[in-house]
Amino acid sequence: MPVDTAPRSATFTFVDGEWISGNPPLIGPTSHAMWLGSTVFDGGRWFDGISPDLDLHCRRVNRSAEALGLKATMAAEEIEALAWEGVKKFDGKTAIYIKPMYWAEHGSFSVVAPDPESTRFALCLFEASMGDAKAGSSLTLSPFRRPTVECMPTDAKAGCLYPNNARMLVEARKRGFDNALVRDMLGNVAETASSNVFMVKDGVVFTPAANRTFLAGITRSRVIGLLREAGFEVVETTLTVADFAGADEIFTSGNYSKVVPVTRLDDRDLQAGPVTAKARDLYFDWAHSGGDA
Repeated sequence: MPVDTAPRSATFTFVDGEWISGNPPLIGPTSHAMWLGSTVFDGGRWFDGISPDLDLHCRRVNRSAEALGLKATMAAEEIEALAWEGVKKFDGKTAIYIKPMYWAEHGSFSVVAPDPESTRFALCLFEASMGDAKAGSSLTLSPFRRPTVECMPTDAKAGCLYPNNARMLVEARKRGFDNALVRDMLGNVAETASSNVFMVKDGVVFTPAANRTFLAGITRSRVIGLLREAGFEVVETTLTVADFAGADEIFTSGNYSKVVPVTRLDDRDLQAGPVTAKARDLYFDWAHSGGDA
């Protein structure tokens, strides 16, 4: 039987000057993106009538395009305006994921390299709940590693990076965990398989320093700034697995669910502690106040 290609929630996509509902067929078997993976994307969020840091997500997708050798054909301001236009197509009852995307349609001189002049753009919005952060998340140490920028385009939010993340998640789920704590090539903690990660020890917040092996996220940066403004010491540094094993609290940050407590790391149970709760409250208070930094 053919695979059902219908989206799993209400979806609208802007491409080639028009809004299309559902999952439009945009990439064919000769498209460079399907054949050789020349895709970049970003992910903003809309919920409760707001879309925190949407402008930063729109700027980052253009930087990702350039990093992958594509051509950013839309100004960030145009993407942001289109996103708000798209939000109006939904009933406003469910949170929305806002996904601007670029990809190459053709190869360049060597076929393998993308032709920047063939870059296409689409903006896809679909309903996606924020998830239940109170339930927390369980982590296990992944046997897989994050690559360096010399190996992969880690300075872009590129689709080609995500099969590695996916195998981290699949392996962790097979062992009964929600997600995985992931190391870089030197053996230091980088992130989880799908989000940035923080730990708390004696009231001090620590997070892996951005070393170009992982995407130091927009929500990560926002949380760091808000915690510092609230009087917390936040240290960006090299962290080991042993550091996390001895942490008082662990939490993650990411665009999909913002701030989520970690309640289990391998065989150790943890509490959703007060610093984690404060980080989450600070983020949502900031977002609902209009996002004034």
